[in-house]
Amino acid sequence: MSFKPANNIQDLQYFGEFGGVNPSISDSSTYTFLSAKTMFDTFEGNADGCYLYSRHSSPSNLYLGEALAAMEGTETANVTASGMGAITPVLLQLCGAGDHIVSSRTIYGGTYAFLKNFTPRFNIATSFVDITKLEAVEAAITEHTKIIFCETVSNPLLEIADINNLSKLAKKHNIQLVVDNTFSPLSVSPAKLGADIVIHSLTKFINGSSDTVGGVVCGSQALIDQLRNVNDGAAMLLGATMDSFRSASILKNLRTLHIRMQQHSKNALFLAQKFEADGLKTVYPGLPSHPSHQLFKSMMNTQYGFGGMLTIDVGALNKANMLMELMQHKNLGYLAVSLGFYKTLFSAPGSSTSSEIPEDEQKEMGLSDGLIRFSIGLDADIERTYNMMRECMVSLNIL
Repeated sequence: MSFKPANNIQDLQYFGEFGGVNPSISDSSTYTFLSAKTMFDTFEGNADGCYLYSRHSSPSNLYLGEALAAMEGTETANVTASGMGAITPVLLQLCGAGDHIVSSRTIYGGTYAFLKNFTPRFNIATSFVDITKLEAVEAAITEHTKIIFCETVSNPLLEIADINNLSKLAKKHNIQLVVDNTFSPLSVSPAKLGADIVIHSLTKFINGSSDTVGGVVCGSQALIDQLRNVNDGAAMLLGATMDSFRSASILKNLRTLHIRMQQHSKNALFLAQKFEADGLKTVYPGLPSHPSHQLFKSMMNTQYGFGGMLTIDVGALNKANMLMELMQHKNLGYLAVSLGFYKTLFSAPGSSTSSEIPEDEQKEMGLSDGLIRFSIGLDADIERTYNMMRECMVSLNIL
C-alpha cells in the first residue's frame, strides 16, 4: 500500500507563538475581538482563523485534529474529551427517530451499552451481527438503516472487519460506514479502504501514556462542520470538549506513535507465537491460525505489524484472575483495563470492559470466562518477559 500515514504526521510543522518548536497552548476559554462584526461572523462559523469560545474550537484542538486527519487520510477531524465523546455524537448526528444501525456484535462494552440501552430512548434501533459475515450484515440492512458500525479489530475477540467490502456494501445501500480504529492506528487506514468516518479513542495507543482520555472523529469537512454546528451539531451541543493542555500533550505523544506501534506489534507477535506453541488457545491477527489473518495482511500498512492486542483462554475465570494477579506481582504488567501503555496491561473482558454485554450474549459470541485480553507493552527484552510469564503459568498448572 503506497499510503504511508506516519509520513503525513512527519510532514506537519507548527511554530509556537515565540518561535518554539511546539505550538503554543491556547490557555483560554474565551477569545477577544476588535470588532463586533467579526465576533458575529465567528459565531456563525464564517471567520477562518478566529476563535470565539473553546467549546467551539481552540488552536490546540485544531492542531491535534489536523495531525490525526493527516494520519488517517481524511479531509479533517474533530477531537473530543473521550472516545465515547467521539462515538456518541457521530451516531446521534447521522441518526434520528425511526432510524436503524447495523453494528458488529463484538465491540467495546461502552459502545454496545449506548446502542443497546441508550439510543432506543430516541427510537433508534440497532441490529448486532457477526461483522465477519458480509451476508449477515447485508441481511440486517433495512430501508431505515443509516450506519454500519464496526471496529477494525474488535474488542475483545479480535475479529477483523473487511472494511473494503463493508464499504462497497454501505455505498450500495447509500449508508455510512463508521469504523472505530482504536486497536490498529497506523497498522490499518480505514478511510483509504473506503470507510466514511474513522474514530479513535486517543486514550489508548495514540496517546500511549495512560494519563488522559480523549477521542477523535476523522471524516469529511462537511461531516465535521455538521458536528460543530452551533444550532444542531451533536459534538457542539453535547459538549465533550477536549482540554487544550491535553490536546498539546497528545500531539507530542503522537510523534512517536510509529515507533511505539512497531514495538507493540513485534512484542505481541513474539508472545502470540510462543503461547500458541505452548498449546494455549491464542488469538492474534498475526498468527496464520487467525481466521482473518490473510484479510488483515491485505489491509495492513506492513511496517506497523499486526498490532499490540492478543488474547489467550485459560479455561476459567478463577485461573485467569490468579494468573493476572501473579503476573502483576512479578512486575510483568498491570491488572488494568485500557490499552496502549508502555507496560503490558491485562484484564478479563467478560467481567470488565465487556461486562455491559449480558452473559448469554457473551457466550453466543464466544467470549468465555477464561479469556484474558493483553495489551502488550514496549518491553526491550520480550524473551525474558515470555519466560517469566511461562513460569507463572506453569506454577498455576495452566501449562
